Amino acid sequence: MSKLNCKRRETLKALSALVASAGGLALSGCAETRVQSDAQQVKWSTGTERTKLAMPPDATDCHHHIYDHRYPWAPEATLKPGDATVDDYRQLQKRIGTTRNVIIQPSSYGVDNRLLVESIARFNGRARGIAVVNTSVTQTELEALDRAGVRGIRFNLAPPGTTTLDMVKPLAARIAPMGWHVQVNAPAAFLMQARSTWYDLPCPVVFDHLAHVPEPDAVHQASFQMVSELLTSGKAYVKLIGFYNETQVGPPSYADSVALAAGFAHVAPERVLWGSDWPHPTEQPLNRIPDDALLADLFANVVPDEATRKRILVDTPATLYQF
Repeated sequence: MSKLNCKRRETLKALSALVASAGGLALSGCAETRVQSDAQQVKWSTGTERTKLAMPPDATDCHHHIYDHRYPWAPEATLKPGDATVDDYRQLQKRIGTTRNVIIQPSSYGVDNRLLVESIARFNGRARGIAVVNTSVTQTELEALDRAGVRGIRFNLAPPGTTTLDMVKPLAARIAPMGWHVQVNAPAAFLMQARSTWYDLPCPVVFDHLAHVPEPDAVHQASFQMVSELLTSGKAYVKLIGFYNETQVGPPSYADSVALAAGFAHVAPERVLWGSDWPHPTEQPLNRIPDDALLADLFANVVPDEATRKRILVDTPATLYQF
């Protein structure tokens, strides 16, 4: 039996109790009660309480977006959320306790990274960015993005928009010498169909949103197995974000998504990242904006060990994003 299969069996065994207690998951540990003092209303976030989970110094929100009507939508944009500015995001930082952040260029702006660059600069060295480019990008433009704090490029795939799968390998070859990585957002079925690409990149690949592994019973899915193999081989990372995307349980426990996140964290704690996904652009049209303090507190259920949480929140982002 391979080392990964042994690890996977251990993971499934460890998660069985977690899944069995799903109904009370959100009411245990750090999510039981949240700090009521210093109530803070944040745009695009429900609730006002601070997190009960105490974030360590330099804790990093590895995934959020900035939207500002001063910049035009890309012609192909289909998702057009409300404004969510740097000042709005600073209020979220106060509420959840993070002090470093990674701004992700949203599909809504295509390859126009001007707002991304402007936003990174406003955090005075405490932020990094993930840009969107296509194969027409010049080396001069890539180097300018690098100086601005960009550390990777994102591909929103299936359906294709600004970027497509056939761009991944040629662009990965160009950014690898810069110490950047590829970030991918796509349904699990698409990731599986393109699996040879992820195994054959010259730089790491970061999977968004729990790799969109489908529920129920996510840790038994083939896509969980594939991503786990890539994590343990040192080829990939996965973001433990977007608990609301594939959940069939829903809030407040998001127990199925929490179990999936715990599965990834158990398989390769050194290869997982955490983020808020604020301002939750996919949820805005559905009128189901989540409680960011609750989502942050649920991370303590995903990773109960404090030292491992620090590794995920501080050490791994510091290396990957070159803080």
